[in-house]
Amino acid sequence: MKRFVLFLLLALAVVSLAAQGQDLRLIPYPCYMQAEEGMYAPEGGVATVFTNLRGTDRGELLDYIAASSLPLRAVRRQEGAHVRLLLDNLDPSFTHPEAYRVEITPQGADCYACDVRGLFYAFQTLLWLDGQRVPAGTGRHSLPLVKIYDAPRLEWRGWHMDVSRHYFDKEFLKKQLRMMARYKMNRFHWHLVDDAGWRLEVKRYPELTDSTAFRPWRLWEDWGRAGGRFCSARSKGAYGGYFTQRDVREIVEYARRLHITVVPEIDVPGHSRAVLAAYPSLGCTGKAYENSELCLGAEKTFEFVTGVLSEIIDLFPDEYIHIGGDEADRSHWARCPRCQDLMRREGLQGVEELQSWFTRRVEDWLTSRGRKLIGWDEIMEGGLSSRATVMAWRGEKWGVQAAREGHDVVMTPWQCYLDNAQDDLTTEPRGVGGYVPLRLTYDFDPVPAGLSEAEAAHILGLQGNVWTERIATPQHAEYMIYPRICAIAENGWTLPERKSWERFYTFALDEVDHLHQAGYNAFNLAAEKGDREEAQGPVEHLAVGHSPVYTHPASAKYPGRHGEATLTDGERGSYNYQQGQWLGFEDEDCEVTIDLDSVVTVHEVSADFMQRADQWIWLPAGVVVSASQDGTQWTVLSNEPWEPDFDDPMIRFQRFGWQGTTEARFVRLSAKASGRRGGWLFTDEIIVR
Repeated sequence: MKRFVLFLLLALAVVSLAAQGQDLRLIPYPCYMQAEEGMYAPEGGVATVFTNLRGTDRGELLDYIAASSLPLRAVRRQEGAHVRLLLDNLDPSFTHPEAYRVEITPQGADCYACDVRGLFYAFQTLLWLDGQRVPAGTGRHSLPLVKIYDAPRLEWRGWHMDVSRHYFDKEFLKKQLRMMARYKMNRFHWHLVDDAGWRLEVKRYPELTDSTAFRPWRLWEDWGRAGGRFCSARSKGAYGGYFTQRDVREIVEYARRLHITVVPEIDVPGHSRAVLAAYPSLGCTGKAYENSELCLGAEKTFEFVTGVLSEIIDLFPDEYIHIGGDEADRSHWARCPRCQDLMRREGLQGVEELQSWFTRRVEDWLTSRGRKLIGWDEIMEGGLSSRATVMAWRGEKWGVQAAREGHDVVMTPWQCYLDNAQDDLTTEPRGVGGYVPLRLTYDFDPVPAGLSEAEAAHILGLQGNVWTERIATPQHAEYMIYPRICAIAENGWTLPERKSWERFYTFALDEVDHLHQAGYNAFNLAAEKGDREEAQGPVEHLAVGHSPVYTHPASAKYPGRHGEATLTDGERGSYNYQQGQWLGFEDEDCEVTIDLDSVVTVHEVSADFMQRADQWIWLPAGVVVSASQDGTQWTVLSNEPWEPDFDDPMIRFQRFGWQGTTEARFVRLSAKASGRRGGWLFTDEIIVR
């Protein structure tokens, strides 16, 4: 983690002065900003711009400036220029290549940096400031008088896009990269291949795109239900596409000019259904469409992976190569004779170590060619070389573990998943998971508390992920990305003590207007409804604080924020079943008994349940409520049967229970599992009134 002491000290020393710039809208917010009254407005509406950059850097920056909204005309001489972008490290502490200073006076704007990247970000700041404090409707270009000293908190500030489940073309990607540059983001993680389609031309393996870049169903879910088969581009109704190597070079170069590096991902050894459809001999059974895991016991698998990576290295100049490594079904390797023979020869104790052996072998190959391996946090299971970088997606704890083991880490847990819905789940366009509003993303700190200084130095940064299982159009994708990507940007750039939710929210409202005007289909933040009404405050009832007893314990995957006490803690569940207010039961009934300590008059026993067919969460097949005065003799108060609708695509929250009058010390609620193998029951609170 790179924290810049110079700016931290400045920010702390002049916090009262810096507050003068609070009305100037900037995302991400700078380390130090001191504004004054007044403006710089170019005479005649056009200002001259000078930079002492030379060669390609100079030409590219001036081309970018010429295409921008600011009316600037390039000149060759510094004297008399109104806007100056200068490589000039006046302070020896000011050496980070992305750092910059901006000083705007009545005579013009001076921007300083020690690298072209810093000057590029300085110019982004000028674009943000252009027209601020000018009366609306005047049409004038002007810049407010201000001093800004700025540098990023973290090195990796990224955006991830899955183009396998649904294909998004290069013009869509370029459009998003332009906005990433506005937010001073510097990594594009390109998820090029997965089970649902291979999207990259590989010259030595042409069947990858000839056979698996198209499918006869447009929507991912329909394709999966129909058997997950691919087709040729010439087939009737074929949907999909792929990027030629020429396309890739074009996008990589486009990103480079925006000072964004592209990190390609080739997801192996799992998520390889498309590979095995084209080359079934690379699987353990030798048959297509039987599983999604490459056979690690076959030498030709390693030859295939390194053959693909050889072309990847030629296309992508950045040092990082992402090899996925997540969600592999290792049971196939446990049954495969070739994999088992390899494990015996290498002395591997389990299939986790087999995957680790494969990962280390690929990493050694990449290292010998001057590249760095990065993968999802499953690559830690079974052991991992300290050289490898970990992308922590299953939760903060995996990032903490990786950092403590000496790995560099990119944090990207649930709060960074932009394919989650950001408002009312019952009305919003469907996402892949749960509920992640802007505030939840903004409050995420990518540097976990409790790390030592040395451990925290391994946190490279964070990124926002877009997975496209249920995102089929550019409009839907943009709706999910914006404005939450602004929170990702600020979390990676801005010092924690300089962050402010109230300020950021105000700026984000304005930024949504800017996005709409620029042709982006951003979520309308001003119309946000917020979390589920029941979750917006504590609920008082007779069972709060009483310890429930479970016939079957909740799943260790969803144990609740307060463990067994979660169902009597007075907290109702939000739209997000992963936030800790919900308890999850997998293939089990939910039967809970509560001792109220003494016989009392009871009028209600109820609980809410969730249905999300896309997450295999179903309403119960029936709920029984019983009561007892002594814990031995029980009276059934209600028996409410229910027929779960496994084909219902809607997200539902439904209350089951009993109302009436009885005298009881003990109450019991029994919810029967739906009967669908692998299905879940989720409930948030047992209310007794």
